[in-house]
Amino acid sequence: MKFRTLGKTGERLSAIGLGCMGMSTAYGPTDEQQSLDTLHKALDLGVNFWDTADMYANGENEKLISKVLVPNRDKIFIATKFGFRFKDGQAGHSGVPGTYFDGSPEWIKQAVDLSLRRLKINEIDLYYAHRIDPNIPVEDTVGAMADLVKAGKVRYLGLSEASAESIKKANAIHPITALQSEYSLLTRDIEKEILPTIRELGITLVPYSPLARGLFSNITETANFGDDDFRKSLPRYQNEYLENNKNLANEINEFAQSKGVKGTQLALAWVLNQGEDIIPIPGTKRIPYLEENIEAANLELSQSDLQTIDSILKKYPNIGARYSEGAMKLVNN
Repeated sequence: MKFRTLGKTGERLSAIGLGCMGMSTAYGPTDEQQSLDTLHKALDLGVNFWDTADMYANGENEKLISKVLVPNRDKIFIATKFGFRFKDGQAGHSGVPGTYFDGSPEWIKQAVDLSLRRLKINEIDLYYAHRIDPNIPVEDTVGAMADLVKAGKVRYLGLSEASAESIKKANAIHPITALQSEYSLLTRDIEKEILPTIRELGITLVPYSPLARGLFSNITETANFGDDDFRKSLPRYQNEYLENNKNLANEINEFAQSKGVKGTQLALAWVLNQGEDIIPIPGTKRIPYLEENIEAANLELSQSDLQTIDSILKKYPNIGARYSEGAMKLVNN
């Protein structure tokens, strides 16, 4: 396993982390034993950076991870997130009516204790605000998070889907170690302003959905997605956008095949190639996909490869929005 340094902390994390959300929710049926086996395999492969959140299946994902985390605490750098709440108590994703964001100091104090209890640990390595609360100054949110560091409940602080302005304000209150934002071949919004800002501040980028939510592996299976599959709500998997993205994925996969790799590996290698200060967290609940992802860390892309990828992307610009309208309202632009 190759390793990268997290921000200014000196922490050495696996160059490719593990997003755990799909083990409990969002992407169709789940299998606890299969997920536990995948977590154990991740450890065997040296993947020491695991990511979860309190909203994933309303805390069940944290409970699942705890079964492997607790007996292997010294081997795992665990990140979790807080903020999304459900008005009726019914778990869902960020775009579902009834889901709202709470970045209040009062909720933060409760949320961290709940996560610690579910994870069955005494300290969270990296604690993210899952979004920026539009109704509360980010300084107040981060101030309350900083109190958790002082209390020994959290080691490092992070933000997710924050604007450059919010990042600067937050970092002035307490050092921000990582920014988690969607970043992939199809989602590159952060390159204009946000990525330069975090690089100036020494903040690591942790891309979620670096494989565009399975676009390069599952694009032909959309008709088989169950009603509980989060992707059915995403514009990129609908109508003319879906047709555009099928063609894009096919061409990326063909180019990958010419290099003797899979499209997913090419897409992940592209993300890694964007800088040593980037640690992607592709999600999976199956060992074969985990192994494929890890191999991408060894894939070197030439300037010619990068130019070919860019030329393919330019041919298919009609990719669609990355979230539904409701979910996008909760993104801090």
